[in-house]
Amino acid sequence: MPFRSSDAVRCAEAIVDRAGRDMAMAIPIGVGKPVALVNALYRLAEADKRLRLRIFTGLSLVRPPYRTSLERRFVEPLLDRLFGNYPDLDYAMALRAGRLPPNVEVTEFFMQAGAWLSNAQMQRSYTSLNYSQVAEHLQRIGTNVLGQLVAPHPQGQPRISLSSNTDVTLDMLPYIVARRTAGQPLALAVEINANLPYMPGAAEMDAGECDVVLETERPHYELFAPPKEPVSLPDYAMALQAATLIKDGGTLQIGIGSFSDALAHALILRHTRNGDFRALLDKLGARLPADAELAPFTRGLYGCTEMLVDGFLALMRAGILRRRVAAAEGREAILHAGFFVGNQAFYRELREMPPETLALIAMTAISFTNTLYGDQEAKRAQRTHARFVNTAMVATLLGAVSSDQLEDGRVVSGAGGQHDLVAMAHALEGARSIIGVRATRRSNRRTTSNIVWRYANATLPRQLRDILVTEYGIADLRGKSDRDVVVTMLAVADSGFQPGLLEEARRAGKVEPTFTLPNPTSNRADNIEAALAPAGRDGLLPAFPLGTEMTEVEQTLAGRLTFLKSAGYGDLVRTLFAGLARRPASAREQAALDRLALLSPASVRDRALRAVVLGALRRG
Repeated sequence: MPFRSSDAVRCAEAIVDRAGRDMAMAIPIGVGKPVALVNALYRLAEADKRLRLRIFTGLSLVRPPYRTSLERRFVEPLLDRLFGNYPDLDYAMALRAGRLPPNVEVTEFFMQAGAWLSNAQMQRSYTSLNYSQVAEHLQRIGTNVLGQLVAPHPQGQPRISLSSNTDVTLDMLPYIVARRTAGQPLALAVEINANLPYMPGAAEMDAGECDVVLETERPHYELFAPPKEPVSLPDYAMALQAATLIKDGGTLQIGIGSFSDALAHALILRHTRNGDFRALLDKLGARLPADAELAPFTRGLYGCTEMLVDGFLALMRAGILRRRVAAAEGREAILHAGFFVGNQAFYRELREMPPETLALIAMTAISFTNTLYGDQEAKRAQRTHARFVNTAMVATLLGAVSSDQLEDGRVVSGAGGQHDLVAMAHALEGARSIIGVRATRRSNRRTTSNIVWRYANATLPRQLRDILVTEYGIADLRGKSDRDVVVTMLAVADSGFQPGLLEEARRAGKVEPTFTLPNPTSNRADNIEAALAPAGRDGLLPAFPLGTEMTEVEQTLAGRLTFLKSAGYGDLVRTLFAGLARRPASAREQAALDRLALLSPASVRDRALRAVVLGALRRG
């Protein structure tokens, strides 16, 4: 019988009793972390240096720090509202403050994007693994504690659901059985949280199979719910073109972020407002491949993805995600997924979903979604015309892609499952990998190209190059010579950087000296703006296509503060003068200033902030 308690400290002590003083603990990626349980165990180790606690995980979600006074004014109330009573992870706070005890180690294979770039301890302890390799790694290091947040059965049965994280846990079950059979120390510890959606099928297990069960007093803390990023016009330009590559009757994988939100919206436009979808492509002047598909979906799609995101739920509601395949226990599914993270509306929709609809979402092992191992014949039959859609930070002219690391070696996030999925796209008949890369980025108030001649890191080497999409077009690279890859990549790079890139390729002998660029001035940001901005203003391409928990005032501020963050010095000066103009603030402007507590500034600094924000609103 498992040890049960509502006291996290007693449960932590029970873990030590079962596993011993040297604990190698695995906890899931994202929201499946049993925060109260992990914090109690961490505090035991902090107080008793005889204990050794090694934590292996991924995506330890933390609230972002505030870098400026303006960021604090905007973000702090928003995070307080979105995260509610979500507790901080004590080990993450200790890492951030540089005070992790020497008897505690934390290793991640995937980090919250950009959150740990400047943290030397996290950078040193990072372990680079493909998602499909994690379970094997946990076995290799002798994991003897597995902790997880689980959902209670809605009718009070002695069953629990692994819910958000079947990914690695299901792959570890044979290892758990083997250790128990051999009489080796092991503690499978769970923390019950009623805010987790109860996912049926393979995610379910008997609570009696656990060693330690923590159920604190209700109400339980809210789940971590990262806020949505606004979708930009370049995101939409990429997504509209990528949507033509998704085959009716095929298979779809997407990730999280603004490009994925844009792609889900573009697919919904293709299906429900087909005339508008085609008109937007015409306005972009999109050069589409011969096998591009523009028609609505008649057979529908099946989703097979490492990550379940709200875009899939939107595709279900729109009648696009509906192709059924066989699932475990004689069921059918329209979606297989390994884990999920989302906003509060996403969690709420899963909790309130009718049982017959929820049953069509099959949470499963990452070895199922990210590999062809195990019943390969059935997987190949299900994953027809698979499209694996991901994003990257940088792509080279020769087709290599970097998604996880800067050139100096610092890790932004991690490889995760991207390599798994791209390799599978090459192994499956009729499958394609689609990588979205914005052609440019703003950094230190300068525009730089994300299409480069060389880059020190390659998450995907060029032998795995396939399809790459920027806001300026689709680059089909599979099977092409280096010369033709260079020419194809140049065609989707920003016009301002094409001459320098071409010269690099010429010096390396990858293109003939006589080669010249067709339409060398057409790939410009103002062309994207002219093509899509009217649809943005009319609501056809909204900044938050899948919804947001920000108020209308906060949505307006988010766009204008993003502009201020990347604006050049000349723009900032013009913005300041616009804000200093002697005219009364409108009701909309007053509401925005009030939200930032700048309606009646007391200090000189606050008056300057007020003028800059007011100017940004007026120039917006």
